[in-house]
Amino acid sequence: MVRLISQEMSTSTAACLQMLARRPSTSSSRMMTSSSATVDIKVTTQVKSSSSSCISFIKPVRQSFRSAQLKASNVVIRAMSEKNEINGVSGLNIDLRGKRAFIAGVADDNGYGWAIAKALAAAGADILVGTWVPALNIFETSLRRGKFDGSRRLPNGSLMEIVKVYPLDAVFDSPEDVPEDIRTNKRYAGSSNWTVKEVAESVKNDFGSIDILVHSLANGPEVTKPLLETSRKGYLAALSASSYSYISLLQHFLPIINPGGATISLTYIASERSIPGYGGGMSSAKAALESDTKVLAFEAGRKKQIRVNTISAGPLGSRAAKAIGFIEKMIEYSYTNAPLQKELLADEVGNTAAFLVSPLASAVTGSVVYVDNGLNTMGLATDSPSLSV
Repeated sequence: MVRLISQEMSTSTAACLQMLARRPSTSSSRMMTSSSATVDIKVTTQVKSSSSSCISFIKPVRQSFRSAQLKASNVVIRAMSEKNEINGVSGLNIDLRGKRAFIAGVADDNGYGWAIAKALAAAGADILVGTWVPALNIFETSLRRGKFDGSRRLPNGSLMEIVKVYPLDAVFDSPEDVPEDIRTNKRYAGSSNWTVKEVAESVKNDFGSIDILVHSLANGPEVTKPLLETSRKGYLAALSASSYSYISLLQHFLPIINPGGATISLTYIASERSIPGYGGGMSSAKAALESDTKVLAFEAGRKKQIRVNTISAGPLGSRAAKAIGFIEKMIEYSYTNAPLQKELLADEVGNTAAFLVSPLASAVTGSVVYVDNGLNTMGLATDSPSLSV
């Protein structure tokens, strides 16, 4: 409601008001405030001529209305901001509450798989883990005895909860594929239903469905050998464990991934650049993984609206990475030559994974996302001796 209070209104001013009343109310909606607040406008200037006075009268009134409207709008904005602060919401946030994630390839608390699990848990997701069968007992014992409690700590102070740990060997798709020497190996004794097909069936029986699938698996038995010296068996083993395992996991889990879900894997720059020492067919496996990411993005996207991406992560001194033999030198090289000269943290990869599987990345699929402090952009080592000549 608006009241016009005038002290010395002339007859010409009254005529202006009559003219305003006769004009179509095209600007009335713009004059409304967001609430029923009363706006008082005091006109103190005496209007002397009919035509010019209308202009001089209308303009201040419109400006006053606009000023009042802007102030009301600011009140609403402030109120919303204060409400968000009260509710603990600040800008964009990743909310995975009600989502369930299965992460294949977590066997300790210092790799990228663990960091991804923590990030998803911090965003509210329920975490299921697939652990290599020979490492299962050690992993579960460490969890139970609190050995991982320090690294389980989430930003809110609570500890990450792993809902269930499944034994998994992603090299084998079904029980029929398991050779006798593996079946009878004492390291597999006491575990069952650990092939990809069986694990997917177990998860379905236990929980019905998942929303997120994470592939954090890589192994090359001849990784320390140059490619020229790699055997066929070693080469194919690297591709089987490091790239085809992703196809197999998605193939068997796709029926229980809810439409609109997401899946990610981990790759490395050796897929597209020569990294001497990263051998045994591992560079080929990572190249295959990235190519498969694009094809699977199309197929899974068309079939169930599932997004498929991969993260090209920089070197990390995890237990698994130490099998390469010179991981510390790779980390030092990255620190010295990357655009961002800082330590690469596993949590930075975890946070990127949380973004990629969240609704914030709803249009991102078939992509290789680099999380390596920018090392992938460099074409020349800054510490090269040739630069000092």
